[in-house]
Amino acid sequence: MSILSEERKVHILERLESHRKVSAPELARILSVSTETIRRDLAALEEQGKLRRVYGGAVKAGMTSDEPSYLQRQTHNRESKRSIGRSAAASIKDGSTILIDVGTTTLELARAISGCRQVTILTNSLPVATVLCESLQKNKFSGSVMLLGGMLNPEQQSLSGPFCEQMIAELQVDQAFLSCGGISAEQGVTDYDVNEAACSQMFARSAAKVTVLADHTKLGQRTFVRVIGLEQVNEIISDSPCPKEWMSAMKGYKISWVTAE
Repeated sequence: MSILSEERKVHILERLESHRKVSAPELARILSVSTETIRRDLAALEEQGKLRRVYGGAVKAGMTSDEPSYLQRQTHNRESKRSIGRSAAASIKDGSTILIDVGTTTLELARAISGCRQVTILTNSLPVATVLCESLQKNKFSGSVMLLGGMLNPEQQSLSGPFCEQMIAELQVDQAFLSCGGISAEQGVTDYDVNEAACSQMFARSAAKVTVLADHTKLGQRTFVRVIGLEQVNEIISDSPCPKEWMSAMKGYKISWVTAE
């Protein structure tokens, strides 16, 4: 086995020790090799029991980075998510164009949308699109709903991938509502799934205003893939007040913190 290969593996393990999780595309970029080469390295290290491969990368042996299924997450902190959803829905202006991300908190946002006129809503979430369709039929709001196409993730009930990203890249919207796996002052917004994170990144680039929805269990957490830094966030809506240690970052980045009731 070449020395270069061994050096890569040492770097991978060192990065895994400090970050707990590694992304194959990110490692390929850092080490100037192909993602296929990194996957082979990860496979070899997994055989040695030094890590565990997951979708898009690897985690430390004995650690899980798997996100609970969409149906499981719907029952977690439901009241907190509902209050966040109501607060987010209240900020939608008549005639606006918005993007709604995949997630159970964004699903509560979709359920709370009412009374808005001539809004255009785009989403890559099947449950969100279904709820919005039912709301249109019941005349809870007026406007149109567009479901973005792409590769189906049955477990998370989402659409993502290159086709979805290409569609988002052509958009210019007023506001994007993002979900997250975690959010911290140091790492910004993070998520579990590489493909969904890529779509969330595109959402943020396409929006004049970026609003992150995060219940108290997401605060201070860092998950597998970095989505965006706090410098790209305009507003955070949570069921918890802003942590005191985050105040300087919120002020520095001019982020509005809304505590849902």
